[in-house]
Amino acid sequence: MYKFPVYQPSLKGNERKYLNDCLDDNWLTWQGKYVREFEESFAKYIGSEYATTTCNATVALHIALLALGIGPEDEVIVPTLTYIASVNSIVYCGATPVFADSDKNTWQIDPADVRKKITSHTKAIMAVHIYGHPCEMNELKEIAQINNIALIEDSAESFGSKYKDQFTGTIGDIGVFSFFGNKTITTGEGGMVVSNNKTLIDRVNLFKGQGLARHREYWHEVTGFNYRMTNIAAAIGLAQLERADEIIEKKIQVANWYFEMLNDLPLTFHRPVGDIRHTYWMFTVLVQNSQERNKLREFLKVNGVETRPVFHPIHTMPMYAGNYQKFKIAEDLGWRGINLPSYPDLSKEDINEISSIIHAFYTTG
Repeated sequence: MYKFPVYQPSLKGNERKYLNDCLDDNWLTWQGKYVREFEESFAKYIGSEYATTTCNATVALHIALLALGIGPEDEVIVPTLTYIASVNSIVYCGATPVFADSDKNTWQIDPADVRKKITSHTKAIMAVHIYGHPCEMNELKEIAQINNIALIEDSAESFGSKYKDQFTGTIGDIGVFSFFGNKTITTGEGGMVVSNNKTLIDRVNLFKGQGLARHREYWHEVTGFNYRMTNIAAAIGLAQLERADEIIEKKIQVANWYFEMLNDLPLTFHRPVGDIRHTYWMFTVLVQNSQERNKLREFLKVNGVETRPVFHPIHTMPMYAGNYQKFKIAEDLGWRGINLPSYPDLSKEDINEISSIIHAFYTTG
């Protein structure tokens, strides 16, 4: 057990009350009232016309791609510096992921590299807002519009983040959120697909619900999936959403404490770049090299502080390394980055203690 885990949820609202309500009403499945309430409240919060729940974010990405008609012989441009689910979801559709490098300042997908990767087979760009910092959406939208391709937002890590006062997930054609246990708001496992396009949301609902026709009982129109969220998960999600502003503000405060207390060390911070709001799903720093990262992580572990490495670039993993490629920025970030404890219930005293341990490493190590 770590004194300071890298993440833990903040469950201080109506979670227990709503869960007990589910038990009292005997509605545990997707047909319960909390699923609809969570969807409607979530859409209102982020300013999207439509939102529909799923059992996790990986399947949300899968059916978002299916709703866009992505399939075999299609290519989807995706950052190599991301979580594996972003890329796997493309492969689930029979399509080909085409990797793009990261921007050295934002750490997000580099629009300049995206432009180079467009081919006659490109059907979509997947913008992944890693660690809570938005991608450069104006440029990506322009690229998508010029080439008549779709723009998907993987906002699994960026709930509450904004690009020019617009919530991530609402800028492209379709957006996806995650409510895994370590996300800014959680349902334990869960996801959400959002869009302002009713046709896309109708297609998502069709695919997620076994392909069941809306107006004919037990008649199935497509080969669908069972990707629905339970009423229990939605009840937790609704309670979490009620505290969203409080949780986000606290995570930003945690980041600011880290900036203040670690500013004198040879670390590079993942700071906000441009007219955006960075919600710091994970507070992330770069050390000087991979050897230093390994030593620092071990030192923190011995002293009760859990950390994570920044994502390994996907093009380096066995199943995606068939064609040798180099992505200079993504690889540099992937080998030098560390996620520090980032949960909203951390106090200033906690961050001071973690920072003191990091200072001790650089003083004695």
